[in-house]
Amino acid sequence: MDKSVPERIVIATRESRLALWQAGHVRDLLQRLYPACRVELLGMTTRGDQILDRPLARIGGKGLFVKELETALLDGSADIAVHSMKDVPMQLQPEFALAAIGPRENPLDAFVSNRYASLDEMPPGAVVGTSSLRREAQLHANFPMLAVTSLRGNLDTRLRKLDSGEYGAIILAAAGLTRLGLGARIRAVLPAELSLPAAGQGALGIEALAARPEVAAWLAPLNDPATAACVRAERAVSRDLAGSCEVPLGAYAVAQDESRQLWLRGFVATPDGQRFARAELTGAAADPEALGARLAGELRAQGAVEILAELAPAMP
Repeated sequence: MDKSVPERIVIATRESRLALWQAGHVRDLLQRLYPACRVELLGMTTRGDQILDRPLARIGGKGLFVKELETALLDGSADIAVHSMKDVPMQLQPEFALAAIGPRENPLDAFVSNRYASLDEMPPGAVVGTSSLRREAQLHANFPMLAVTSLRGNLDTRLRKLDSGEYGAIILAAAGLTRLGLGARIRAVLPAELSLPAAGQGALGIEALAARPEVAAWLAPLNDPATAACVRAERAVSRDLAGSCEVPLGAYAVAQDESRQLWLRGFVATPDGQRFARAELTGAAADPEALGARLAGELRAQGAVEILAELAPAMP
């Protein structure tokens, strides 16, 4: 058999419905690429899925969603792991590499409510649920009359909490709802000017061991260069300013001029929305990390360092 064609690929995945959809999507793409290959899913429960009674920023951040999957890569029980890129730590350990970043679904945030058509319609004191410090800061800044409270759990759990009346509305990633066929639950998609997305939001990443170049070669056809450039620029902003810490930070790039240029926007804020540093730049898509580093410098010039210093005592 041609050694460049895999005989079997095992995909490590979280066991939430959305994570399984994402892994199944990648499995189907690989199956079409390599019809003779056996592509299997290895479902796993991560610490991020188990600890639901505390805000994510308090228990170690989004890295808790990938650690067990990375262990499966290290011990050989899986060849690749599929992640939502917004859940991937900004600094990977040297043993691991992002082998491919697929085409992006809608990267924006979605307003979901059974009672209200938009955030503007919600009365003072109405409760909005979110698990994200980034969303919380922007909600406080743009809708200070609303009450913003923590909302943990997978997508189905969050929707159940909304449906039980615990929240007047919740904010979720539009991509997850769309992928699971729940687009009808979206009452409004929030423009980036109102809710700038998280770095990597809406994109799927495939992680593998850095020491397995043959796996990277198998996955190369799944990489989308325009999405990858946008996500790399966004992640560079977050990595430069916050490392792997959970802070209220947004970064969002859009490919322009037939993908030769990227328009990159970013912010850092305090969770209460009282202090913001905002900046935007346009630069070459060929060097997205450099563009991200430049934007991080602009944010520092707008006061990001002082904001991050203010956040430090509250961070775990």
